[in-house]
Amino acid sequence: MRRAQQALLWSAVAVLLLVASVALFPALFATHDPLQTAVRSALLPPSAEHFFGTDQSGRDVYSRVVFGAARSLGIGLLATGIALVAGLLIGALAGVAPRAADVALMRVNDVLMAFPEFLVALVVIAVLGPGPVNVAIAVTLAAVPVYVRLARVQTRTLRVAEHVEAARILGVPPLTAFARHVVPGVVGSLSVLATIGIGSSILAAAGLSFLGLGPAEPTPEWGLMLAGGRNVLGQAWWISVFPGLAITLTVVAATVVGRILRARADGLRP
Repeated sequence: MRRAQQALLWSAVAVLLLVASVALFPALFATHDPLQTAVRSALLPPSAEHFFGTDQSGRDVYSRVVFGAARSLGIGLLATGIALVAGLLIGALAGVAPRAADVALMRVNDVLMAFPEFLVALVVIAVLGPGPVNVAIAVTLAAVPVYVRLARVQTRTLRVAEHVEAARILGVPPLTAFARHVVPGVVGSLSVLATIGIGSSILAAAGLSFLGLGPAEPTPEWGLMLAGGRNVLGQAWWISVFPGLAITLTVVAATVVGRILRARADGLRP
């Protein structure tokens, strides 16, 4: 790996570690109560007292961004983790199922993949209704088809690999050989894809919250904070800009790490 790529990778990892630390220990980074209002301090610009300024209710934007990291990153990790497991189970099943079942599963999966993930999430929200839990469910279901396709391809490739065939010849039961030699390889490929998927899930969740379909005020959440400042963008740009920067940096960092890892896994240069 070239030095520039190494520097880019470690910079992205550092950003993700910082976001994770903020999400795990927000009280160590915050300077104010994210829910405390102060009408007399409303719409103050960034300063030494309020690093990111204040919003319409006088709440400290920096502290709200800090406490919002846990919710936004949590949704991204949870949705990606569940989607990975579901994609592994469905994709592996399709990879070993009879041709008719495989074709049926993959045609349904292809239909879902024909639509953008955000549109699928919107449809799920339309069925389930708005709310933070339903946002997590919607983002998860929208991400599953990508993992299903990759898991199915990897399963069909690995199940006929030489080392798997050798295990069977040596008398290893088919199910044991599948669990020991096929599943780990599929999980490895899905894990690399999941690194990119974390950023996509965070972005999708923030978009749904921006539309008012996720958490409600006064919950500190990056997408909701973006929406809260859109009507006063010309007067108080900081209300939306700083949550937007937090989303952008997190998504870009996750995408960079995921793409470099995928390129290394494929034996290619990014």
